[in-house]
Amino acid sequence: MTKVKTLADLKKLREDLQEKIRLRESGEHPESLVQVKVAMATCGIASGAKDVMTFFMEELEKRGIDAVVTQTGCMGYCYAEPTVEITLPGQSPLVFGFVNSRKADEIIEKYIKKGELVDGIIPVTYQSINDNQKEG
Repeated sequence: MTKVKTLADLKKLREDLQEKIRLRESGEHPESLVQVKVAMATCGIASGAKDVMTFFMEELEKRGIDAVVTQTGCMGYCYAEPTVEITLPGQSPLVFGFVNSRKADEIIEKYIKKGELVDGIIPVTYQSINDNQKEG
């Protein structure tokens, strides 16, 4: 963390932190931003999910990518922790398993920036309630 030596430094630090909090917690229109959800249940935390979440928060900001990074509970993929769900604007979410900093970097560079699929996607093995309902 940068040392605060002047009042201007303190104001700049405050503004930066407020922007991070705004993007992380509220996201005015999250559907228009990249959404990153890191599973932070006990199994995820034990597997390194805190480091993965910190990596995403720092790297997305450094690379100028508008994103909302949040934590979520268990996604049911304990065998593949740490798991991360990525939703690009206008697309269905994808869940990636066994994510570490190297995999997170690959996800940012290839999937988030270029839309290219990368190894580690966990296939959807369920249907949501809305998928079973038909209009009428």
